[in-house]
Amino acid sequence: MTSAILSAINILTKPLGEASALASQQEALHAALGANRALLLERLQSDSSLQPVRSLREEVKAAAGWFCSDTQDVTWSFVQECLLLLLTLTRHLTDELKRFQEAPPPPGNLRTPEMAPPLPPDVLSVSQQKTLGAALQFVVSLGLCPYLAAGVGVPLGRRSAFGSVVEKLIRREASPPAGRRLLTTTRVLLQAAELATLATLVFTRHLGDVMAALCQLGYEPHREEDRPLRPDECRSCKEALRNLLGKVYQPIVIKELLILQGGPKQSGPSGIPVGSSSSRAALGSAPAWLRRLCGQLLSERLMQPNGVQAVVRAILEGGTGGDSDWRKCDAVARILVACPQQSASADGYFRLVCPQVLELLHIRDKLTALQFQRVATRAALLMVQERPGFAQQYLLGPLLAPLRRCITASAEEQSQVAVEESELTRCLEDVYKVWVVGNSPSAALLAALEEVVPVVFTLFCFTKQNVSHLRGPCQEILLWFLSHSETSASLSSLRQLSGLRERRNDVAAEFQFAAGGGGGVRLHCRQTCSDEDEELYEKLSGEQWRLECLMQLLAQLKDSDLPGDFFLDLLQELTSWAADEETEGDDELDVTLLEVERQLLGGAERRAGRLTLLQVLAVMVECLQHDQLLRRTSQVVDFMASLLQRACVGLAAAAGPSVGNPVESQTLSMGMGLVATLLSAPQVSAEDYSCMSRLLPPLEALSQRHPNAVVQELASNLRAVIATRGACRPDDLAGAAAARGSREPESKGNNRQTPASTGSSSPQQQHCPTGGGERTSAGGPDPNDKPFSDWLLEACDPDVPTRAFALRVLTQRVRRRDQEAVQAQEKVLTLFLENLEHEDAFVYLSAIQGLAVLADSYPGRILQRLLKDFQHGPSLPSSNKERSLETRLKVGEVLMRASRAMGELTPHLGRPLVSVFLRGTRDSDQSVRASSLSNLGELCQRLDYSLGPLAQELSSCLTALIKTEREAEVRRAAVHVVAQLLRGLSDKTTQVLQDVLLDLYRALKWVVRSDPDEVAVLHAQLALEELDDVMRRFIFPGQKLEKKIVVLP
Repeated sequence: MTSAILSAINILTKPLGEASALASQQEALHAALGANRALLLERLQSDSSLQPVRSLREEVKAAAGWFCSDTQDVTWSFVQECLLLLLTLTRHLTDELKRFQEAPPPPGNLRTPEMAPPLPPDVLSVSQQKTLGAALQFVVSLGLCPYLAAGVGVPLGRRSAFGSVVEKLIRREASPPAGRRLLTTTRVLLQAAELATLATLVFTRHLGDVMAALCQLGYEPHREEDRPLRPDECRSCKEALRNLLGKVYQPIVIKELLILQGGPKQSGPSGIPVGSSSSRAALGSAPAWLRRLCGQLLSERLMQPNGVQAVVRAILEGGTGGDSDWRKCDAVARILVACPQQSASADGYFRLVCPQVLELLHIRDKLTALQFQRVATRAALLMVQERPGFAQQYLLGPLLAPLRRCITASAEEQSQVAVEESELTRCLEDVYKVWVVGNSPSAALLAALEEVVPVVFTLFCFTKQNVSHLRGPCQEILLWFLSHSETSASLSSLRQLSGLRERRNDVAAEFQFAAGGGGGVRLHCRQTCSDEDEELYEKLSGEQWRLECLMQLLAQLKDSDLPGDFFLDLLQELTSWAADEETEGDDELDVTLLEVERQLLGGAERRAGRLTLLQVLAVMVECLQHDQLLRRTSQVVDFMASLLQRACVGLAAAAGPSVGNPVESQTLSMGMGLVATLLSAPQVSAEDYSCMSRLLPPLEALSQRHPNAVVQELASNLRAVIATRGACRPDDLAGAAAARGSREPESKGNNRQTPASTGSSSPQQQHCPTGGGERTSAGGPDPNDKPFSDWLLEACDPDVPTRAFALRVLTQRVRRRDQEAVQAQEKVLTLFLENLEHEDAFVYLSAIQGLAVLADSYPGRILQRLLKDFQHGPSLPSSNKERSLETRLKVGEVLMRASRAMGELTPHLGRPLVSVFLRGTRDSDQSVRASSLSNLGELCQRLDYSLGPLAQELSSCLTALIKTEREAEVRRAAVHVVAQLLRGLSDKTTQVLQDVLLDLYRALKWVVRSDPDEVAVLHAQLALEELDDVMRRFIFPGQKLEKKIVVLP
């Protein structure tokens, strides 16, 4: 019967061929509507196949109180027949679907696994849907749209040319009235839409028209005497509109409400701009009551669960990602920040909206994630600017909650894991999107981020020691904060992160970060350490690592003055300490007993702070380039002002500790040489001279009171040039600058410089227009002028700096193949070996460097001696046997440096070393075993093809150590040897290690699966990555364009 009903609908809606012969389209349409209706009624009476349809139609007609049989309007008569057939189809499909649902399922023995489930009776074919769609289009075009008020919905005339014809065809004066016709059509469409199959056809094409009709029927204001509907009918239309808006997909509802709101010059109370939809450019102005209604409905959609996402999807879906879409994102963000008038309170509105804004940051769909995150970021930034109180409470607070929980975590209140990996990952990603990607610094944002910067930095330090995808976001967040904060705030944060100030808002003492299962990080309880020495070592090493990570951060700020400002700030504090010491020394006689007690109690704390300051300065100088520390002339001048003031503080005392110190004098001379270099530039601006005028008072003090004549002369010359703005320019300024430059390579190559004065190797003269005198001075002794025997004696001096400096000079002599050094080769070797056992690091490191240079210069004999000492301990008669192990490890360091320096001679010279190192892996002491493996790794990665005969022995040794060694340190070293071996051989791995590659691979996989030591597992994973890269290049070699010439036979 479904086919019969749709056949009747097809008769009613099919076009007539002879209609084109009429005078106009309006007459042709009028004739076609009347002819089709007459044909339908005739077929219903004469065609026996349509008898069930006629019977059901009559039942529906009898129940329809709206049917008007005496109307003179052909158009409305046609619409009534369409509505009757729609209701007939709806009733039939409803009854059939009910019987289908109540029917018992077929017996199980009649069903097979491949049998399709039975088809519901309300499923329509494509042709049937097309017929039904045509009928719905006639109903909406002839029975609904023509009766909408002006400005309500999109007029038919603006949709198509056919719409203009329809508008002229409608007879509004005929019975029934226009309001009743609109109500009838809308009710029938809603009744048909109660069936899911018909609802899809109605709402996918005509949702906007149905919503417009319900808005007009329920909310259009009328005078009491002109009201077309009864109050109960208006209430039913309002209820139907509410139900409809709640059932349909919300982004579609919001789009239709935006269209109903009117043209682009209008906007509703909710603040949603009309230009958000591309179809609204041609719309007219909507009535005021409709604009208010749409604004209220839009606000309700926005404030319901997932309303924010619905609004964003409605406006942004289907965009191309161009400039217009970015403008839409900004517009939507402003909508979200503007509290609608319908909201009971701003607090309630933002309490509902802010969590939804945060959820937009977590969209994973690649097609929409970028736009959604843009909206969320922009909304968050606008909210912070315009509503900072609500933003802090409902947006920034929840966003930063996981990081703040790291600060306030308590072992009594929290479980074993205080912050889960997923929480911390999501939090850092959100912070990165809002702060870094949004890149709109404000006082509120910077203040909120400043509270958690210590936690982010601690997390960054942890990720630098491990493999984690959070390292990049942490680094970018910290760099953004340091770059955009005020200089004072950045310096304060740097002081706290470097340990110069009390650590606040850092990770709770009872907790620590740990690696998560998904490549992230989680916060869990710290395990107590019973060994106080180990706990102290962890604390000191942790502080050192934090400093190194901080320097890596500062190294990334290449275009910022912050590293230089921080460096100068520390130097200024160092100068103030020197002044404080002098003040304390002057006031010692005037203090009371209570003040003495207070000074003694605070002395330890001050000394600890000063040691920390010196450590930070040392790490900065070691890790950062000089052009980053002193980028601008003003920073150089600030640095020199700090240096000169510190020198003046030393002069204030009768016999200050720095007055007779040659290192201080040389540092001062080099600093003034730096100023001389600036003044020797071809052009020095007036601004630079004004900046340097701050150096005049300390330079005057040094030129008059410093005991070193060279320093006095340099200070006097510099003061003359600065005071006269270059009018008085001594001839030796360029010489001082050149002398400074000539010593820079030497200072980079050695850890300790000679005490020779800067710029004093030859007599210098100055010529000044104002009339000056003539001075000559001689600097300190040059190491090349001192007899070689004196350096040998000083290498035995009990004074540590003197001995270390002498060892450095001897190393330079050996490197330059000095004739005296070559002749005294045995004495130099003995001296280095003796100093290798010295307890001071400065001395034995200098001896290690000297032995490495000796081994590089004379490998044949020196290496044999070193290998013997490494195997059996020190061979000198004066050696301390109790410290034999420590000496052997130092010799191992020498051999490692020698291995690195062998270069292309490694295959020739390395064979004896391999044998000794392999035997060292069986030593009874674990430290020697680990040292031997470390040296073996350095050597093997340079042997290339000469490693082939040793591959089997090497593989057996490493595999056995990996699987049987008890000490974790030795297992780590063995796995690291494999990684170094693969890294050194690279593409030659498959040739050199072809017989043992499978055994090494299995050993590495065994470590990953079974070894309890996390460091060993990490080394194994790195080695497997190296092996994976090698095999990928072997199996999939890179394509190369090569020209081949083949001679054919």
